[in-house]
Amino acid sequence: VQLQASGGGLVQAGGSLRLSCAASGRTFANYGMGWFRQAPGKERDFVAAISWSGGTIYYADSVKGRFTISRDNAKNTVYLRMNSLRFEDTAVYYCAAATRIGVFREAREFTYWGQGTQVTVSS
Repeated sequence: VQLQASGGGLVQAGGSLRLSCAASGRTFANYGMGWFRQAPGKERDFVAAISWSGGTIYYADSVKGRFTISRDNAKNTVYLRMNSLRFEDTAVYYCAAATRIGVFREAREFTYWGQGTQVTVSS
């Protein structure tokens, strides 16, 4: 099982990026998926999560109204659209997949993790 995250990069404050996370090895169409991020010297923090159908979505307060999580089950892929980026959004972003039905905000609820993609926002 592999989660491949991509789409990170360097962007100016106020800019946008879209992260993608493609899963292979098994389908996650029935399970919750999410995004977390980790800045240097800090713990890994929850960013967003989505249920299998997309009907239930959670966001961290710090990204509400700026980030949008979505998924395409046919492609076994989850996305994170990030608008109005701020310097404090700079971090390595990780996608994660659970192996049970539901939508989760705690890292311990997720079984599989991608390798991370760096997002750097210049002020």
